[in-house]
Amino acid sequence: MVIAVYVTAQTGLAKPLNSDHFNAMTDKPNRDPIFEVPEGIEQLLEIMRRLRDPEGGCPWDIEQSFETIAPYSIEEAYEVEDAIKRGDMTDLQSELGDLLFQSVFQSQIAADKGLFDFQDVAKTIAAKMIDRHPHVFGDQSNQKSPEQQTIDWEVQKAAERERRGETRTLDGVALGLPALMRAQKLQNRAARVGFDWPDVSHVIDKVVEEASELIEARDSKTQADVYEEYGDLLFVMVNLGRHMGINSEEALRSANDKFTRRFNAVEDELKLQGKEPKESDLAEMDALWDKVKARDKKGML
Repeated sequence: MVIAVYVTAQTGLAKPLNSDHFNAMTDKPNRDPIFEVPEGIEQLLEIMRRLRDPEGGCPWDIEQSFETIAPYSIEEAYEVEDAIKRGDMTDLQSELGDLLFQSVFQSQIAADKGLFDFQDVAKTIAAKMIDRHPHVFGDQSNQKSPEQQTIDWEVQKAAERERRGETRTLDGVALGLPALMRAQKLQNRAARVGFDWPDVSHVIDKVVEEASELIEARDSKTQADVYEEYGDLLFVMVNLGRHMGINSEEALRSANDKFTRRFNAVEDELKLQGKEPKESDLAEMDALWDKVKARDKKGML
């Protein structure tokens, strides 16, 4: 006898489907028990449990691990941002669901290993939000500026890191962050304890110094030296952006968007001539680039 179960959102534990569910299924012979689970988070948790079920789940889902799923979680977060930037609320709803599914997936992997489950994850973030907002859920005044709240938030996060034994200034800056974003966070942390240039002119001098060292490495050193000096130049460029109030990750993403927009326009110009880029040459494409760049600056692309 097979007993169907589903995972309740209230407990995170498997619960047998009752006789009413089975009676309903009697009238619909081929209906999977998943359709009898209440829609929403309960059904999503049960879908994930079923997908990972060694006896009847999906082979691909069963073989996944924390490490193999992590890149998909990052990708889904970026797709959420993309939907927001495009102002597509229908797509945003879908992408938020995809991102939620990543949390459910990782939680199920953990549950399979006896570590924690989705309910533990939800309880942990709820407790964290209550603890970090004493001006809402505690006895502190909520008459604070956003700037002061940001300062208080950082103080609370520092205390949490200390409780975890992360006592160094740079402890807790996630290794998996995009490199530009992580560089900016590392620099912000160092700046809080006084390790920072006093003004932007010193950073510009450092940019010139690092660029010179990169050229020297290119001309007389090994590829490993070039690699290292190139990384140093990127790092100090992030610092320059930080001193100028620029988020380097966002600035580079904007530059990527601009390049894409303009190169697409170059391709369109070539298409009008019955050409593809591979049938053109650098001189022609460079001239077209100048043309579309001028149009772009006038907001005509």
